[in-house]
Amino acid sequence: MPELIYLASQSPRRSQLLDQLGVRHEILVPDADEAEEVEALEALLPGESPSAYVQRVTGLKLDAAVLRRARRGLPEAPILCADTTVARGRVIYGKPLDAQDAVRLLSELGGQTHRVLTALALQVPVAGSDSGVCGTRRLTALSVSRVTFADVSPAQIDAYVATGEPMGKAGAYGIQGQAAAHIRQISGSYSAIMGLPLYEAAQLLRAAGFAV
Repeated sequence: MPELIYLASQSPRRSQLLDQLGVRHEILVPDADEAEEVEALEALLPGESPSAYVQRVTGLKLDAAVLRRARRGLPEAPILCADTTVARGRVIYGKPLDAQDAVRLLSELGGQTHRVLTALALQVPVAGSDSGVCGTRRLTALSVSRVTFADVSPAQIDAYVATGEPMGKAGAYGIQGQAAAHIRQISGSYSAIMGLPLYEAAQLLRAAGFAV
């Protein structure tokens, strides 16, 4: 049975959710010189659907994490990666570029229902007959939830953006923060909207040998 996993995410929420499952983990985040490379991974391809986008980006981020572990000489262990995107139809609402962009995103989402898609990818070392690692296998999952915002006034949006909370978050909001006051309904997985669907994560981890 594996003793720990690497979590390839800088999100403290994902780490807290893994703690909720009782899974021991270490954070495997990019070095400072990888920042531009990671940002490039999130580029949208022409005509790409939200589900294809979030699964592709998650796989690319996992590939980068696998190379990062090897480059740092860290012990072999399963590596978990997740990525979340917000979409209305085929329009993807990514992380806001600045406060003005956050206002735009929230204004478009106000009074509407959108989807929150969170993809998971887990790479697991496969042991050979001599107890060494002879290969890997990759397990994936996708969670799709729906969130309905109440009508939000420009003053309320400005006040929320002023808190700084929207920055760095897909769709310019975090459901676990002050934005919850404007969310009328959700359908799906609350933890997935936070960034890590616990049900799907538990399924993948059990398949990797963890007693979740």
